[in-house]
Amino acid sequence: MVKGKQVRISRITCMGKMVCVPMDHGVTVGPIKGLDNIYETIRKVERGGATAILTHKGILKNLESVPSLGLIIHLSASTNLSPNPNWKVKIGTLKEAIRLGADAVSVHINIGNKDEQDMLVKLGLLADECDEWGIPLIAMMYPRGENIKDPNDPYTIAHIARIAAELGADIVKVPMPSSNPEDIKIITKTCPIPVVAAGGPKMEDDKQVLQLAEAVVRAGGAGITFGRNVFQHESPELMVKALRAVVIERFSIERALEILKGG
Repeated sequence: MVKGKQVRISRITCMGKMVCVPMDHGVTVGPIKGLDNIYETIRKVERGGATAILTHKGILKNLESVPSLGLIIHLSASTNLSPNPNWKVKIGTLKEAIRLGADAVSVHINIGNKDEQDMLVKLGLLADECDEWGIPLIAMMYPRGENIKDPNDPYTIAHIARIAAELGADIVKVPMPSSNPEDIKIITKTCPIPVVAAGGPKMEDDKQVLQLAEAVVRAGGAGITFGRNVFQHESPELMVKALRAVVIERFSIERALEILKGG
């Protein structure tokens, strides 16, 4: 029997793989390039074939039309104006997300800082609530704080991914230690839920972006959630098409680069 979570996960993925464009950065850093006209960017990534977008509730409330992709509402936030930006607080409810038509919800948890306990409590309680209502929960897990010696250590990232699984998330998003599939396998092989990759800072080389996406899938990852490397690209639509080619259609990097050039 098909359950509600399965139905909703199918709306934010394609053939079990995710090409999501997170656009929750406006709360954290303001209306940066690519998000200054967020609704135009949403239309571009929709045309490119993204499986989902991730936004805050106010953006979803003000959509002029329903896009033909999955909708994920982010339920935590902080700003870079705060004296404690690593402390992500709850800024919405699951019922609110359901009312707005979300297919899934997400929260951001920073591990290794003095406020991680508060964030872990919220993750665990939200996971139970999501189970009750059949809504997929995506945990964005980052090694950030005074106790993190090396945020790129694959074993540290494997630990934080495992925390998300242990506390009831359905999908975990983590930064990747490198574009080496062997490093990434350390994370995917020890995590019992699907792992998707964060995109990190804006890269200057498109090939690097595609190589990271390809490495994630080759290492057993369930896809990508790339923000700045999509919405700040000169052509977000073509970048999404190229990423979709690599992640879902399993095209070569060379073919994806041709797509990116409009070929």
